[in-house]
Amino acid sequence: MILDRSKAPEFKIPEDFELLPPLEHSLSNGSKFFYIPTPGLNTVKIEVMGKGRRASLPLAQTLVPMFTLQMIHEGTKQKTAGELAEFFDFYASEVYSNPSFSREGLGLLSTKKHIFTVLDVFISMFSEATFPSEMLEKRKSLMKLSIQVENEKTASRANQVFKKCLFGATHPYGVIVEEAHVEAVSREHLIFYYNNLLWQDLEIFMMGDFDPQELDKLLSIVSQLPNRKVSDTVLLPSTDTLLAVSEPKKKAVQSSIRIGHWSISKKHQDFIGLTVFNTLLGGYFGSRLIKNIREDKGHTYGIFSALSDVDDANYWVIAADVQKAYYPEVIKEIYHEIRLLTEEEVSSDELEVLRNYLIGKMLMQFSTPFDLIDGFQAVHQSGLTLDYYSQKLAYLKTFSAEDILTTGRKYFSNPPFIEVVVG
Repeated sequence: MILDRSKAPEFKIPEDFELLPPLEHSLSNGSKFFYIPTPGLNTVKIEVMGKGRRASLPLAQTLVPMFTLQMIHEGTKQKTAGELAEFFDFYASEVYSNPSFSREGLGLLSTKKHIFTVLDVFISMFSEATFPSEMLEKRKSLMKLSIQVENEKTASRANQVFKKCLFGATHPYGVIVEEAHVEAVSREHLIFYYNNLLWQDLEIFMMGDFDPQELDKLLSIVSQLPNRKVSDTVLLPSTDTLLAVSEPKKKAVQSSIRIGHWSISKKHQDFIGLTVFNTLLGGYFGSRLIKNIREDKGHTYGIFSALSDVDDANYWVIAADVQKAYYPEVIKEIYHEIRLLTEEEVSSDELEVLRNYLIGKMLMQFSTPFDLIDGFQAVHQSGLTLDYYSQKLAYLKTFSAEDILTTGRKYFSNPPFIEVVVG
């Protein structure tokens, strides 16, 4: 049979989509262990995650958790920073920090051949970090420089101001990091956070190819990790949303726009439908905002819309960096495209292009074992199971133009929204 390269391959939607859940164990230290077997794969990935406690600190100490996780790499009682780096490099392994508002921890990438050699050293980083003062001062100097550089970028500043508008300046999630926050970080703060607030309610996620005896040995080793009970629940301050902020910058050649508002979580029955609406609006290269503002008018190289979250707070945001002279017109066109999607049904052709893109993108999310463990964590931390993805595929195969219209009217037809312009 001769292949006709003038025709695109036929797109076939799978009949079903099933992801096997990880094997779950409860360890002797009280932590939960989730294991995804990857037969024939030599790579091993382990992520140790605990509840984030940044919100429990005074606003002045907002950088303490991040510095704590960074400084763990700067040496333990047994090895200096250089010796740690050389050790893991020699055994083809890597340790990385994973900080966020909701989860904090360390990850390890290694090989099956070397995992039992490097694991003990990895475990020691959870209880034997030394936090050398001279390395802390170097990291603080680099952080101050980074803040100065980022403040000159309109895009970075717009992201910060948008969060401030969404949550409020005195909310842990809305505080804008300044050099004063870096100055407030001390070695004593890091040691206190490391010994008292890190490693609460640990969950361990692992992928690799291990027989039962090897797995038992691994479970015995990771059971040595410190696992603290969750401290008192933090009562966050109420949000203080501000709808509009403009920060002109005379030397800026572009303006960074952020438009958005509160949204819903993955657990909400409308969330999958909202992801469809968001993609059509600005979530892929064929979106309405790309076609209008990039392709038709040429005012920006890129514009996108995204659904995002900080811990349990969910929001949507449209982001664009545009030619300075045209930002009022771009804002007008953004609202125009939102209005069209809340008033007019999309065409059947546009609907099918969107459907095929969304299904293809979702299936590509699970093309490797790394994707599977990341996908599991994404839903697990939202209180869901892997069944979420089967439900999503079922919805993507059947949603209609009317569904998009209904979702748009419910969540996007009630401005004013938060509007930030920097530059």
